[in-house]
Amino acid sequence: MTSTAGLPPYYENHGFQPENVFSARQPVGANAYPQYLSTNVLPVPNYVPRVATYQSSRPAAPSSRSSCSSSIKKIIIIILSILLVICCVIAAFFIWYFVENRCHGSLIECGSSGACMQPSQWCDGVIHCPNGEDEERCVRLFGPNFILEVYSPVSKSWYPVCQDGWNDDYGKIACKDMGYSVDTYYYSQGIATEVGFNSFMKLNTSAGNIDFYKKLYMSDFCVSGNMVSLRCINCGLSNKNVNIMSRIVGGNVASLGQWPWQVSLHVQDAHVCGGSIITPEWIVTAAHCVEGRYADPYGWRVYAGILNQKEMIFRAGHGVQQIISHPNYDTDSKDNDVALMKLEAPLTFTDNVRPVCLPNPGMELNPDQQCWISGWGAEYQGGKTSENLNYVMVPLIERSRCNSIYIYNGMILPTMICAGFLGGGIDSCQGDSGGPLVTNKNSLWWLVGDTSWGTGCATPNRPGVYGNMTVFTDWIYKNMQAGAMSCLLCAPSLPVGMGLTVATLCMIVSRTRIEKPAATMRQESKEKQGINSP
Repeated sequence: MTSTAGLPPYYENHGFQPENVFSARQPVGANAYPQYLSTNVLPVPNYVPRVATYQSSRPAAPSSRSSCSSSIKKIIIIILSILLVICCVIAAFFIWYFVENRCHGSLIECGSSGACMQPSQWCDGVIHCPNGEDEERCVRLFGPNFILEVYSPVSKSWYPVCQDGWNDDYGKIACKDMGYSVDTYYYSQGIATEVGFNSFMKLNTSAGNIDFYKKLYMSDFCVSGNMVSLRCINCGLSNKNVNIMSRIVGGNVASLGQWPWQVSLHVQDAHVCGGSIITPEWIVTAAHCVEGRYADPYGWRVYAGILNQKEMIFRAGHGVQQIISHPNYDTDSKDNDVALMKLEAPLTFTDNVRPVCLPNPGMELNPDQQCWISGWGAEYQGGKTSENLNYVMVPLIERSRCNSIYIYNGMILPTMICAGFLGGGIDSCQGDSGGPLVTNKNSLWWLVGDTSWGTGCATPNRPGVYGNMTVFTDWIYKNMQAGAMSCLLCAPSLPVGMGLTVATLCMIVSRTRIEKPAATMRQESKEKQGINSP
């Protein structure tokens, strides 16, 4: 593999972008505007004037004044026509603008509801929009150092928070607004200001007992010189070191606590897919694992902290309360192949059960970044799922290379990541779907992707394809936040004696679908791509 020194990073999580995402598909065809030239030109008729033989007077010479007047009229008509067209275009633009942009001046529109709000009402801790859009995505964590940033709707930019006057109470509020439980709060601390940050959000400590967001104001100066580093959950820790392997078919057997975020997802006491723990209540997996009849959350059991499938038979596992599949998931292309599972009861974290870190916006991954995959998938194409948890190292592959004609020929969309060896021999396989693709950065483990699809298993020039988690973090936080709010809202409304639980009500809002048997999910996804599997 050629050196990548000096090349810009290929996979970068830019976080929430207010612009609409463009279509990922490439246009097909050649020049859309061919020139048509005709060789069948009709001859111009030649009219010969007839002159009378006898004339009483000499014909008058043509008037130069009338010819000039006619030219002026033509010019005036052309100018007026151009002006009329310009006026029509301007009028059409303003009509479109006032129809499409109902909020004029500095007002901001509340999504699909059409309500208009002042910028000062956005991210102030109070819901003004009918659907609460003004209080969504107001805070985020940036980069591998977990820098807390707050969104400014006025400048449409993110700014780090100065540590001046900061305390853990504010940290817990920020974490809650990202969908984390207060129970998982880890710490807040100050770190030195990074180069490139010239403006900050500061706390007005003399503002009294008002909402957290109303205390924030823009400033170009931070007295302490430190920004807030916020950890909402203690994630990305492993008890074991990873041995880098060169070529291992089917991977290496994992040890207890080595991949503590790895879970096995069962239907009817059989392993179907893998998943990753991100909080005590939330599991990340692949959308194609929960299609159709697999969309029923009560049909699933989640097993954490166990390496052997036979041991899971004697364990109760954890029930699933809600399944949320990405709304833009495409069954055929496997675009946006990600889903969330919310457990009925939170997991208890131990040395063997821990969450993996979600990649923060601003994190950079090299094109050949070393990553690891793990799962109970088959150890060879067409084989049965493994009884033991296996793992192996796979490097990322640059998207342009993976989209080349001799590999996947343009099928790798921005929501996907390729990883593996083009020579074959090491890969994920059936039964690994939904499981983690992780990397180690700043001594922490980060979830880079979830196992999605591929042609065969460990086939040359057919590496594994994974959901690009750097694209999905904003969607995950939004649904974690919405899930927490929906259950809080429905819990107080339960009448005594109805026999309904919060889990039952929350299940109603789950959005998923599936059709195919679990054992053939990943293989059939390849066939739908039009790839001939060996």
